Amino acid sequence: MIVLLTAFLVSISAQKTYVLLAGVSNYGNEELNLYNTTKDVKQLKKVFDNQQATTAIVTSQYANHANIAKKLDAISRLAKSSDKIMFFFSGHGTPGGFVTSDRTLFNYQELVDILSKSKASQVLCFIDACMSGSAKTISANNFGHGDKAPYITFMTSSDGTETSAENLLIGHGYFTKALLKGLRGMCDRDSDKQITLIELFNYVYGDVTARSKGSENEQHPQLIGPASMHNMVLTKW
Repeated sequence: MIVLLTAFLVSISAQKTYVLLAGVSNYGNEELNLYNTTKDVKQLKKVFDNQQATTAIVTSQYANHANIAKKLDAISRLAKSSDKIMFFFSGHGTPGGFVTSDRTLFNYQELVDILSKSKASQVLCFIDACMSGSAKTISANNFGHGDKAPYITFMTSSDGTETSAENLLIGHGYFTKALLKGLRGMCDRDSDKQITLIELFNYVYGDVTARSKGSENEQHPQLIGPASMHNMVLTKW
């Protein structure tokens, strides 16, 4: 019994969550610059630090295409089969991908290709950017297939045709604000002190659609990926 308990505790201690948070506020053009993306990243880092996750952030000029790809590749290689990987991006988006600080397109297919190399059993991407739901065009059938492929899911701030708004009054984009509230416990509908992916998405969807309803920037967040990921525990509070 003692041997089994020890083995169980070692197994639990070996489970890790790796989080990369990227935000671009300065695109080198006043008309393109954003106000809240760096704040988005820093606030989410606090949430995941409290969960003892291994977190890294890249902002401003450091959130360029090459650097994001390099760090994603490093995390993908580091994670073991029992681990989780989470990636968050806040910034501009366009059909097919998000825009890095050097104003290049980071294609969603490229993102999936990098993360699919990982041994991690669960991979989750949060994208707070315009047209982020266009990740669906890669086809959910590409996510999590194959004996060794991780289960990859996207939670996006809007569908593939919608813009995603940030709001100076709330200090974040609608999507990230809802994420922060949900991950801190507001979406825990069954009161078990654990936040699952489906609990978070249902909360985020309701919050974002309510806040954006009737505006020029109505948003409908999307959850793209295998249903087997829905009960993935993201945070505990």
